[in-house]
Amino acid sequence: MSSERVTTQEGELLTAARRGDEGAFRELLEPRRGELHAHCYRMLGSVHDAEDALQETMLRAWRGLPDFQGRSSLRSWLYRIATNVCLNAIEKRRGRTLPVDYGPAAADPPDDAHEPPLVESGIWLEPYPDEALGLADGRAAPDARYEQRESVELAFVAALQHLPGNQRAALILREVLGFSAREVAESLETTPASVNSALQRARRLVDERLPERSQQATLRSLGDERLGEIVAAYMAALEAADVGAMVTLLTEDATWSMPPDPSWYRGHEAIAGFLAAGPFRARWRHVPTRANGQPAVGCYAFDEQAGSYVAMVIDVLTLRGTQIAEVTAFIDRAMFARFGLPDELPA
Repeated sequence: MSSERVTTQEGELLTAARRGDEGAFRELLEPRRGELHAHCYRMLGSVHDAEDALQETMLRAWRGLPDFQGRSSLRSWLYRIATNVCLNAIEKRRGRTLPVDYGPAAADPPDDAHEPPLVESGIWLEPYPDEALGLADGRAAPDARYEQRESVELAFVAALQHLPGNQRAALILREVLGFSAREVAESLETTPASVNSALQRARRLVDERLPERSQQATLRSLGDERLGEIVAAYMAALEAADVGAMVTLLTEDATWSMPPDPSWYRGHEAIAGFLAAGPFRARWRHVPTRANGQPAVGCYAFDEQAGSYVAMVIDVLTLRGTQIAEVTAFIDRAMFARFGLPDELPA
């Protein structure tokens, strides 16, 4: 990675930025903004926290630019700053999680009374609008083990949150971004041997938590047309409040969770009971989208007072073969704008 060449234009921008030209600095960093944001998201599991970390990274880079000697590539230097910003954030708050990792499944059949949502900062993993942020396909470098979209899948990011900060950083820098052990050691201010040791522990824990097949492999095997049919059938079942149709789309051991509500359900009977007692009492409209490199659906519930369908939930679908194995329904109206989705749909 350190062999990345600086073009003539980048060299001119770098010289101007060192002289205090903020416009040149912004132009220099803009092409790297998306990948740095994705890096911060992988580290922190939150789009909101990633945005804060990216802003802090830009500020530190601007202040430190006069001292940048070019011994490493500009990209490597920026990732070093971003990683350390994220490590500082990790020290101050607990890792993000999903309801299925937070506690046991809810009773089957579900009771009418649910636990109150846990809304305090730093609790729940957030969905990542990969299309809006222009996340690239393929691997970031030949040495990378994971594809870029694979490395933001819900299962992968959730697994990362169980790692200590140094192991999380080592795994992402080495196996997602393809930096060398030496470059990672420089970023973490340690030795290559320590990096390799942390990497071995991180690989073992993450591999234990990941499914046998990534979502990217599953989606490629399905193809766009078949995937579109599955998503359309899912939306149709929701809009028709058809429990039977929904159950046929789910694997027998499917899970349904709704952060920030800690309750979640496993299996056809529990999910059917939950849907009949809750979501299927409302009228819904839906818009397909994508999150975390996976199919997703923006869900709008009818509001009698507004006379329209208002944004409520973004469902991220995890597939196993041709069936849905997990529905992670993120309840947060504020996130719709991040996905380029409207706040309301007409009746």
